Amino acid sequence: MRVGETGGYSAAFFTMQAMGLMAAPANASELKLPVGSGKGVRVAILGGGVAGLAAAYEMQKAGFQCTVLEARHRPGGRNWTLRTGSVIEFDDGTKQTAAWQPGSYMNAGPARIPSVHKTVLAYCKELGVPMECEINTSRSALLQNDHAFDGKAIEMRQAHNDTRGHVAELLSKCMRQGSLDQEIGKDDRDRMLDFLRIYGDLRADAKGNYVYTGSNRAGVSRMAGAGNQTAELRPPLEMHALLDANFWRGMLFEEDFDYQATMFQPVGGMDRIPYAFAKKLGNLVHYNAPVTEIRKTPNGVRILYKQNGTAKRVEADYCICALPVTMLKTIANDFAPDVKKAIDATTYNDSFKIGWESKRFWETDFNLYGGISWLSTGPISLVWYPSGHLLSETGVVLSGYSGERNSEFGRLPNMQAKLDASRAAVEKLHPGFGEQLQKPMYVPWGKIPYNLGSWANVGGFGGGGGGGRGRGRDGGGRGDAPPQPASGETPYQTFLKPDDRIYFAGDHCSHINAWMEGAVLASHRVVEMISERVKSSAGAKAAAV
Repeated sequence: MRVGETGGYSAAFFTMQAMGLMAAPANASELKLPVGSGKGVRVAILGGGVAGLAAAYEMQKAGFQCTVLEARHRPGGRNWTLRTGSVIEFDDGTKQTAAWQPGSYMNAGPARIPSVHKTVLAYCKELGVPMECEINTSRSALLQNDHAFDGKAIEMRQAHNDTRGHVAELLSKCMRQGSLDQEIGKDDRDRMLDFLRIYGDLRADAKGNYVYTGSNRAGVSRMAGAGNQTAELRPPLEMHALLDANFWRGMLFEEDFDYQATMFQPVGGMDRIPYAFAKKLGNLVHYNAPVTEIRKTPNGVRILYKQNGTAKRVEADYCICALPVTMLKTIANDFAPDVKKAIDATTYNDSFKIGWESKRFWETDFNLYGGISWLSTGPISLVWYPSGHLLSETGVVLSGYSGERNSEFGRLPNMQAKLDASRAAVEKLHPGFGEQLQKPMYVPWGKIPYNLGSWANVGGFGGGGGGGRGRGRDGGGRGDAPPQPASGETPYQTFLKPDDRIYFAGDHCSHINAWMEGAVLASHRVVEMISERVKSSAGAKAAAV
């Protein structure tokens, strides 16, 4: 539990595996509420994102009378897929409209689902959402640093395998010289040397020493062909140059637990998931209905909202508040003092994405089918290639996904400068092809109404973050549990408890922060809490009679 508190979901998972407490990823969370157990109980669900939709979907099956209030004209919240005709509007009124080819799309929010996120995948299966592999990593992807290799991008396969070869050679030399005799016995040393030979693709020189002279694993400068055309290996990159390049973040990105293959995406866009929920819920979901007040009543809650400009209200026995905490800062309420304090203390990351439509030059000219290329210098840290519609004519490539606050990108003076930086990043990786990018769409989540942020910052949710050269999360990134301060409780702990009959849900109420899995697990938790409370209340009434 201490590991989980300090290191979050991934650290706890690995620790439990090492201790023999978990042999495999957990199964999907399943709710089996008794049919009819919610009959006559009214529940107001605030927010039609994945958390709110999952709660309504489960509760209506048990007979609860649910009303979902969604401020936008669509379901999904941050789960938002841009297609031709989609409009991005900032909180200052700035607008962009997508004018892409049919079939082109960009997931502005979550864009991948790890295979270990069993609950979301189970919903996709139950709701009939067709899935395909999301290609999160490719050995054809590129690594670029302005200060290394004359700024030329290096293929991931070459950086990986040349690094592995050099490290294996150094370790084999240490072992043959006896430098590790205290750490490893003779028999194990011989087996270790054999392993290093295979691991690093080493060759024995005239003196019997293992050396790295290059490998076909690192790619070739000329492909093999017919007749006398043989493959030509690339000369290995020198180790000191690789150290100067500092490519390790991009190279090891795929090793993080949440990003390991296999990953998935819905065919045609991530918003297929909330639309599938919404189809099942029908008129339970009220769109264009932003909440204006959240009030407690003697026997429940009263929610005031506006729908298409008309003031309306919902009276309910319980409320599940699945709104971003940033929105609760602007909504009149009578929350308990500790909840108000938690809301005030919570800050959100302000990640952005920029997508461009283009001919698929990354496929035709660079053998890149999905995956992510990384840049070590400059305001844009990554370029992410589409996994859908492979081998088609056009697609949307994402150039830029990170936080804006306190970052080099965030300090750029205006949108045009940011778009220019995005195009320049593609040009660095693919010289001569940056000019093929067209019709950009820029999504700064810190300026998107009804969100004003991408996900709650970790570390107690307060202060910090959002900036720098982060890898970007999804509905993506490790969801670390906020640490326990010396006194009092963190905002995270406050949101885990009900405020009278108001319950809080969303990825910020889970240890899988910023992922859809965290959102649905948080919803399952509060649905169970409300169901147990209803059951206990009914039992108490029966006993009194």
